[in-house]
Formats: sequence, structure tokens, C-alpha cells
Amino acid sequence: MHEPGMIDALEEACSSAPAVIDYAPTFITTSSFDDARLAAGGALACTRAVLTGRASNAFAIVRPPGHHAEPRRPMGFCLFNNVAIAARHALTSGLERVMIVDFDAHHGNGTQAVFLDDERVSFVSFHQWGIYPGTGWYDEAPHARKRIINVPLEAGAGNLTYTRLLDELVQPAVEAFGPEMIFVSAGFDSHWNDPITSLGLSTEGYFAISARLVRLAEEQCGGRIVFVLEGGYEAANVANGVEAAFAALTGSEDAPAVQDACPRPEPDQGARLDEILGWHGFPVHVPKRPA
Repeated sequence: MHEPGMIDALEEACSSAPAVIDYAPTFITTSSFDDARLAAGGALACTRAVLTGRASNAFAIVRPPGHHAEPRRPMGFCLFNNVAIAARHALTSGLERVMIVDFDAHHGNGTQAVFLDDERVSFVSFHQWGIYPGTGWYDEAPHARKRIINVPLEAGAGNLTYTRLLDELVQPAVEAFGPEMIFVSAGFDSHWNDPITSLGLSTEGYFAISARLVRLAEEQCGGRIVFVLEGGYEAANVANGVEAAFAALTGSEDAPAVQDACPRPEPDQGARLDEILGWHGFPVHVPKRPA
């Protein structure tokens, strides 16, 4: 997972903190190493609870986040890759295939790096193109089509775009790969008023995404699904997004009563989505023309 040298170097850096350890900038304090271990442990505890049947599903509300952390380096506010550690644990506990869906606004480069050549893991990332960390174009992993699926979105992509992605990409990807457990990198910085990104989701959109993923887990994985908290830079959006995910995980049919619909029109992302679907060999939806 993470190389021993990376872990040792991080522990040493934290022992002499405060410091900045990358250009993001990732700031560490003397407690950061232990905090990161607790975050990874929280994701592991949730995974074990679901694997053993003590919980039907789970949400690891942890900090620091993890999806940018690569095998050889922490980066992007992330020290250990919590969701990757949890997914690897599920595999070593007897599962043969797992899927990770990442709806944080930033590409989960670390998670991709961990599982780039691991055919037991499918990784799907929806992210805004052109922002940190600058990775995640759709043809980045040509050897792993249909298994590593990057969806670089233009600014403004919101509820309508994500609904189409769930229908035309995630559903067939799950059916084709056949995961026995789904992990979700749940980043709430893809909300339309996040201060550092420019996507267009609302709380209702987060509920729709979460509910669809829960339903796919019920249909394909015996209900086994674990959400792990990633980014989000406006506190109310994170709180509302987590509440929306909890509503989905507990079987609610309704999104939280939050009035935060995106006030901007959603740009058409159809051409980009068709490119991505075609690259991976999924059927491209052609809207019917009016008679």
C-alpha cells in the first residue's frame, strides 16, 4: 500500500512540525501522523463492520482525507489513502473484486496510482478538469478500459450530468465488473458554491448519487458499501452532503430539506460524456428526435 520509507519519512516530518510538505500546500502539525493513522483506522473499522455483518453499510467521517496520497508520497492535504487502505483490506479478507467510486471535485490520483495494475479493483472518478492535481483525463489508463474510468468534467456539471453518468456509465460498469463491495470517496467540494471548485451539484444531487450507489450495492454486492469522507471547503455543504448520504444509507426516499439548488444553468456536457462512453466501449445514448 504505502511504502515503508514514505511512512517513516512522514512520521519524522510530523515529529518536527509544523511544516508544509508539498505545494498544495499540505500543512502538518505534531499530531498529524497519529491523526492520519486514526483516519485510516476509521475507514478500516467501517470496512470490517460491513464485512462481518455487524453493519449493513457504513460512513467513515474522518480527517485528514486520503485520495491524493500515493504509494510513495502524501500530497494534496492527504497523508494516508484511507479508501485505498480499506479497499485493500477487503481484498485481503477474502473478497475478489471491489469498486471505488470517487465523486470528489478533484481527481483521486493516489487511489488510481495504488490500483493502476490491480485487476481486482475498479476505480471510477468524477472530477472537474483543469484543477488540482492536473490528472484524470479519460484516456490516462488505456490498458485498463472499463476498469479505471476517469470522467473529467467541465465547470458547471451538476445534477443532470451526474444522473446521466449514473445511468449510462456507473450502472453498466458495475454490471460488467461485478464488484463484491463498493467504496465511495465522498467529496463534497463538487457543490456549486464550494469556494475552490466550479462544479454544480446540490444537496439533492448528493442524495441522488448516494441513493443510486446504495441501490447498486444492494443489487450487486449484498448491500456492502462504505463511504469515506474526502474533500469539501464550505462547512454547510459538507454537513448537508453527509446528511444526504446518511439518508440514502438508511433507506430514506427523500433528500434532506435543504434549499440549495444551483442558481446557474447547467452547461451541456453531452459531447464529453459521449467521448468517455465511446472510449470505454459503453453504449452511447443518442437522444430521439421529436417526430
